[in-house]
Amino acid sequence: MANFLTAFESMIRNEGGYKLHTVAGDRGGMTYAGIARNFHPRWPGWSAIDRGEIPETELVRQFYQENFWAAIQGDQITHQTVARSLFDFAVNAGVITAVRLAQIVAGTTPDGKIGPKTVAALNALDPEKFVLSFALAKLARYRDIVNKDRTQQKFLLGWVNRTLKEVA
Repeated sequence: MANFLTAFESMIRNEGGYKLHTVAGDRGGMTYAGIARNFHPRWPGWSAIDRGEIPETELVRQFYQENFWAAIQGDQITHQTVARSLFDFAVNAGVITAVRLAQIVAGTTPDGKIGPKTVAALNALDPEKFVLSFALAKLARYRDIVNKDRTQQKFLLGWVNRTLKEVA
C-alpha cells in the first residue's frame, strides 16, 4: 500500500515548502505550506501565524493527511506513484476534481467520490500508464482554466512544471 509520508514529502516540495506567502491573483489568498487561508480558514495553524509564530510541522502533515490523503483513500492504493500523483493533484486542484480526472483515466464513473470500484480500478492499472494519462488530463484541465480566465495564465508554467516532474 502507498505511504502517506513519502507522498507528503514530494507534495510539500511542489508547494514550495514551509513558507508563508501571498500571490496577487491567487484565489487561495495567504498560503502557508500550500494551505490556502481562503479555502481553509479554520486550520489551527493560522492562529500561530497571526501571533507571528511558525506552525508545527506535524500540524501541516495532519492537515494534509486528514483533508487530502484520507479523502483519496491513499492507504488503499497499491502503487505509490499512483497515490502520490492523485494526492498531489488533489492538493493542487481539489479532491473532487482530482478524483474525477483519475476516474476518467481509470475508466470508472467520474462522480468525484472515491469508493471501492475506483480504488480497484486504480490498483488494476499499470502505474506508469496511469501517471502519463493522468498528466495529460491535468494539462488539459490547466489549459481549460487559462482559456476561461486569462488572469490565471501566470500560474500555467508552474502547473505544467509540477505535472511534468511526475513523468520525468
